[in-house]
Amino acid sequence: APGDGARLFVLEQVSARVLIVRGGEVSATPFLDINAKVSNDGGERGLFSLAFHPDYAANGLFFVCYSDNGGATVIERYRVSANADAADPASGLIVLAVAQPFANHNGGMIAFSPVDGFLYAGLGDGGSANDPEGNGQDRAALLGKMLRIDVDGAAPYAIPASNPFADGVGGAPEIWAYGLRNPWRFSFDRETGDLYIGDVGQGAREEIDFQPFDSPGGENYGWNIAEGFACPGGEGACGTNAGFTPPIHDYSQGIARSVTGGYVYRGSAMPAEVGNYFFADYVSGKVWSFRRDGTGVADLRDRTADFGGIEGIASFGEDADGELYVLSLSSGEVFRLVPSLAAE
Repeated sequence: APGDGARLFVLEQVSARVLIVRGGEVSATPFLDINAKVSNDGGERGLFSLAFHPDYAANGLFFVCYSDNGGATVIERYRVSANADAADPASGLIVLAVAQPFANHNGGMIAFSPVDGFLYAGLGDGGSANDPEGNGQDRAALLGKMLRIDVDGAAPYAIPASNPFADGVGGAPEIWAYGLRNPWRFSFDRETGDLYIGDVGQGAREEIDFQPFDSPGGENYGWNIAEGFACPGGEGACGTNAGFTPPIHDYSQGIARSVTGGYVYRGSAMPAEVGNYFFADYVSGKVWSFRRDGTGVADLRDRTADFGGIEGIASFGEDADGELYVLSLSSGEVFRLVPSLAAE
């Protein structure tokens, strides 16, 4: 939580619980348990993410994103109870619900921008394969999009006036960017406000998309016409088509098969890593880092060996001090990045 250096809040996808970790110990009582509301079939559905309101210390509000028992992707607001280690389970207010035609490609990451204070949500294209409903390029649909809403302007939310389709002309007013397949973890650089999106590929390319902090929105990242820099299937160069914003980085599924977006490191424990964006691949266990250099990347490094062979990296996390954590869906463990003995 903002300014809270004592506790970590860890989500469990299938059990749909939010647990508190303090001093390396997991609390016996969950901060929040919404298992009864959440589709928990063990596939791609479940509890996806939590975002604390920027003014959480004063208003006690936080938001979770999950797939409900009907398969819809839901953003719901909660409030902490009088006990700081327990949410009020009766305080839930559904902010947004979007029906999902298939069980996969839910996306589900939510986060507040450090620049504008609005809540962003990354939604997948609705699932199946190759976007059969064409949601990625359909600006009337909320699936396959990055959404941007103002949770303070109205109940349950208002449309920021600066959204690219705020008036509803040319697209749904909630849309901030589009052309995404399955944005599996996005993050804001806490220092610059730049946005990084890990978008899972279909059968050829995995990609990291980028949006600078001062973007007016409306980027089209190309799916399902483009897959990374290529066309679907890996041939051609559709990612650079006119009107598309190509990824800042992509890689072949011959190397790894399912990107997990990460964070730009802004902690103090590893000064040499400040400014490096860390990301991983869920299937292969590979981990990389790079630095943004103008419109591209620099110092791309394979960091897999540094991470000691962690399997099933499903997400990264960030604490109040900007230190980074890695979550393994295979082992159920949370790892913290620390300086190596060589670096010390």
